[in-house]
Amino acid sequence: MSKLKFIFYWAASCGGCEIAVLDINEKILDVANLADILFWPVALDFKYKDVEALPDRFADVCFFNGAIRNSEQEHVAKLLREKSKVMVAFGSCACFGGVPGLGNVSNREEIFDYVYQTSPSTINPEGTLPKTTTTVAEGELTIPEFYDDVYPLQEIVPVEYFLPGCPPPAKLVLQAVEAIAAGKLPPPGATIASDKALCHECRREKSAQKAIRKFYRPYEIIPDPEKCLLEQGLVCLGPATRGGCGALCVEANVGCRGCFGPTPETTDQGVKFLSAVASIIDATNPGEIEKIISGIRDPLGTFYQFTFPISQLRRVRK
Repeated sequence: MSKLKFIFYWAASCGGCEIAVLDINEKILDVANLADILFWPVALDFKYKDVEALPDRFADVCFFNGAIRNSEQEHVAKLLREKSKVMVAFGSCACFGGVPGLGNVSNREEIFDYVYQTSPSTINPEGTLPKTTTTVAEGELTIPEFYDDVYPLQEIVPVEYFLPGCPPPAKLVLQAVEAIAAGKLPPPGATIASDKALCHECRREKSAQKAIRKFYRPYEIIPDPEKCLLEQGLVCLGPATRGGCGALCVEANVGCRGCFGPTPETTDQGVKFLSAVASIIDATNPGEIEKIISGIRDPLGTFYQFTFPISQLRRVRK
C-alpha cells in the first residue's frame, strides 16, 4: 500500500500550530510511517519550486495554518490548493482569522504609521515605509504586499475541513490523522471538534441564578476551582465557544478565550457571549449595569479575540 502524501504550511500565525503537530509525541513516528511529507518549510528544507513541480492534486492532504495577511500567503494558499486533494484549515488563524485578524480594527496605512513612525520605540527620521520593490546596486528586491485586511483561509481557497484551536490539541490532531488514514473523514465542510458549547464538557458547578456583580481581572481573585468561572466574575467564553478541547484552560482555573470559534448554531461569537453575559448580570439599574460591563477591558479584543474577520463586524470602517 502506498503512503499518503501530506503538506504542512505556516502563514500569518505565531507558529504554535507547527509545534502542535509535534505535540502528538511518539505518535509522530506513526505519521512518518503513514505518510510522506512533501512540503513543511518550518522543519525541512523545501522550496516553492519543489511544490510547483508537483502534479495537481498530488498531495492527499494539506494542513494549512495561519491567516492570509499578504500577497505571498495568498499565492501559496492557492498553489497548495491546486496541489492537494483535501485542504484542512489548521488552527484558529486559518479557520477564523485568529489573533492576527484583530488587525482589521485598523488598515494598512494606520498600522504602517504606528509601526514605522510613531511608536515609542521607533527611530525613523526619514519616515521610510516598506515598499514591495526596491532597486539596489545588485538588482531589484521584492517583498510581499501587506494587505489592508486579514482573511481566514476559506475566503481565499475552498476548504474541506476545519480543525480549530490555538493551537489544536494533540488529541484532535491525532484524531484527524487517524481518520485520514482510515478513510473515515466526515462530510466536507465539517469542523473536527464538538458540536456543543464548551460549557457542556466543563465539569464546574453552574447555577441558574443571576450571579455577576463585578468583573475581575484574573490577578484580582483566586477563583473557586469547583464553580463556574463566569459566575465568579471572570471572563470565560465557554457559553459562546465550540467544545472539543477538553476544557483545558478552564481546568487550569483560567477562563476560556474562545479559540475554538462559535458554536454551530450561531454566526457571531461576540454577540452570543454578550447575550450570555447579559443573562447573568445581577442588576437592573442601567448605570449599575454599565459599571459592571465596564469591568471588561477591551470588549472587542476579548469577545472577538479569534473570530473578528468572520464576525458580523468583520472589520472597522476603512
